[in-house]
Amino acid sequence: MNILVIGGTKFIGPPVVYHLTAMGHNVTVFHRGKTQATLPEDVHHLLGERTHLSDFKSEFERLSPQVVLDMFPYTEQDALTLINTFKGITQRIVAISSMDVYRAYGVFLCKESGVVSVPLTEESPLRQQLYPFREMPKRPLHASADYEKILVEQVVMADSDLPGTIVRLPMVYGANDPLNRLFPFLQRMDDRRPAIVLEDSIARWRGSYGYVENVAYAIALATSDHRAMDRIYNVADLEVLSEAERIAKVGQLAGWQGNVVAVAKEQLPADWKLTINTEQHWYTDTTRIRQELGYTEIVPLEEGIMRTVDWERTHPPEDSEQLAVPWLLDYTTEDAILAKDIHL
Repeated sequence: MNILVIGGTKFIGPPVVYHLTAMGHNVTVFHRGKTQATLPEDVHHLLGERTHLSDFKSEFERLSPQVVLDMFPYTEQDALTLINTFKGITQRIVAISSMDVYRAYGVFLCKESGVVSVPLTEESPLRQQLYPFREMPKRPLHASADYEKILVEQVVMADSDLPGTIVRLPMVYGANDPLNRLFPFLQRMDDRRPAIVLEDSIARWRGSYGYVENVAYAIALATSDHRAMDRIYNVADLEVLSEAERIAKVGQLAGWQGNVVAVAKEQLPADWKLTINTEQHWYTDTTRIRQELGYTEIVPLEEGIMRTVDWERTHPPEDSEQLAVPWLLDYTTEDAILAKDIHL
């Protein structure tokens, strides 16, 4: 099968391309040529900007891909350009989305009221408030003011002449993670902190994560299997850990001798405020992709975490302050709390 991948040179893209080629597909990667990625030698490269996709229409017609996988459609305009460019050229579009489309995320951000039942299935309610990052003073990586995966999904799934597939990703960790998700905790562990203190509701909170190699394998399955046509899939680790359990698991594998300590809000400084609603858990049900496409993790949970720990230690971020987790306390405050007869 001829497959065109838009993106594919950064975090999740390279392992997706490796899986597709290992499955025997002929892969072309359309990218800007600005990121040095190690890809299989038989992968074809087409250089260009995704904002000018239509300029390459004749090239795409020559390639005649049966499936086009877009790794990073962030806005409604991205999706419209995608559909308008490839209608009549390809048989199916696969678009990478996010579990931030669910209403549970809006509740978690304190932008919507109520509590949504979890785990979230592909039919769970979506956010009512669009553009979740527009008013944030510090937006997540790559999230422009117009970022909105709900609108991306609507465009991709609306054209009856060009079938679509949506893959909703969790919080992804692993080598080359631009967010260095494990680093803030690993830094404390490597500083030999005796404990990591979490407010009790944060310690109990559960969200969906996914190791990059497993997520990439799921994307490759959804891209290469015709049964994924007109379907939406959640992807995430099968085991859903609380934040306390997750951090403790990282610590165990990192050789940390400390503990995760949960404390009541009353034990925290008076000016400490939580800007998220931790009563709203944010994890998904992944039964559909497992049953329909036969997906299962190819890298066990502990091995994935250990690989990530090794990579984080050898690739610390240039500016760790940019990756600070807002609910982690500074060491002085943490020490003061731990000194108040808390048993470690």
